[in-house]
Amino acid sequence: MLVTYNPVSLNSSPRFFRATYLNPHLAQLQPYPFERLRALFASVTPNPQKPPISLSIGEPRHPTPTLLLDALAASAKGLANYPTTAGAPALREAIAAWLRRRHGLISLDPATQVLPVLGSREALFSFAQTVIDASRAGATVVVPNPFYQIYEGAALLAGATPYYVNSLVADHFAPRWEDVPEAVWARTQLLYVCSPDNPTGRVMRQDEWRYLFELADRYDFLIAADECYSEVYFNESAPPLGALAAAQALGRDGYPRLLAFGSLSKRSNAPGLRSGYVAGDAALVKAFLLYRTYHGSAMSPAVAAASIAAWNDEAHVRANRALYAEKFSKLAPRICAILPADAPDAAFYLWASVPGDDAEFARLLYAEEAVSVLPGSYIGRETGGLNPGRGYIRIALVAAFDECAEAVERLVSFARRAG
Repeated sequence: MLVTYNPVSLNSSPRFFRATYLNPHLAQLQPYPFERLRALFASVTPNPQKPPISLSIGEPRHPTPTLLLDALAASAKGLANYPTTAGAPALREAIAAWLRRRHGLISLDPATQVLPVLGSREALFSFAQTVIDASRAGATVVVPNPFYQIYEGAALLAGATPYYVNSLVADHFAPRWEDVPEAVWARTQLLYVCSPDNPTGRVMRQDEWRYLFELADRYDFLIAADECYSEVYFNESAPPLGALAAAQALGRDGYPRLLAFGSLSKRSNAPGLRSGYVAGDAALVKAFLLYRTYHGSAMSPAVAAASIAAWNDEAHVRANRALYAEKFSKLAPRICAILPADAPDAAFYLWASVPGDDAEFARLLYAEEAVSVLPGSYIGRETGGLNPGRGYIRIALVAAFDECAEAVERLVSFARRAG
């Protein structure tokens, strides 16, 4: 029997794709923060007398270094070949060499402990799909709160339940790991940490790493260390401590239960390159490579060539840090004088307390001054009776100095009126 279908009738039926055809975990996902921000601003007409300035999205806007662009263009012929998922040996060696230099690592094998990825975002998500065993009762992923929403989505789509650990000003925004019940740690399979932290800019200390490593050993879970902001800091003589260096200092040879995730997006002002790495425990790298072979996430040879050029050069990274240091030294005090905020250890955000409702503050600021910031409640979750992001805004000083300076003056003017 010949079976035919009518494409018009299929396309015209809004119920054709029933929920039974979809991953049920999709229904658990919350709207992304920037979707919520667009909805918040949908009915707002910003002040037409002032050009709009965005301080809401953590997208680097300093110029991409010429050496990356040149390497990318020179390697365009590589687009004629399928890339390998494991990545070019030269790229793995460049990443490993940079990690050894940057973090003082004694050993890191590029063949077994390093893997190139298409930016840290996709890797942070897909790693959970690799390691979560949803068949185990109560599979749990622990995340700091506020947090990068990819952690939550990765947990939910892997069939796990997120457990949120609040970061409060009273603790200088250190997550309250010690408040997590033993029963939660016992069912935890994965812990996401972010250092330097998004949104607070806090850097984890050695004693905190020691505590988390001991918990991971005791309760048999893995740690994913998101370090995408590690190269944006303000004191050239005091770079942020990294997870691999912390593990090495504690004698954890081979970095057991640990993967560090990094990226060129912030370090090299190349968010569109989609290039990063994972590094650490060889057994986890091997499993992740197997998953990625099917996942279809091999890096283009042209992107790999540009990435090698970036990892092999520090001059452009120091110049980038100098631009951020100037903005924070000159502009952050202006904000902090009117809105309570601690200077970050690193990264390019200010986490500022605002009077009243944070979303309403952001909405009125956009309406009156055409400046957008991200309401803190959009990147937090209600837990323990509070949303630790409520009453805060995240300010991303990513634009050029003059644009940031103009935005800060408008923000300060508005905050004076609102306060």
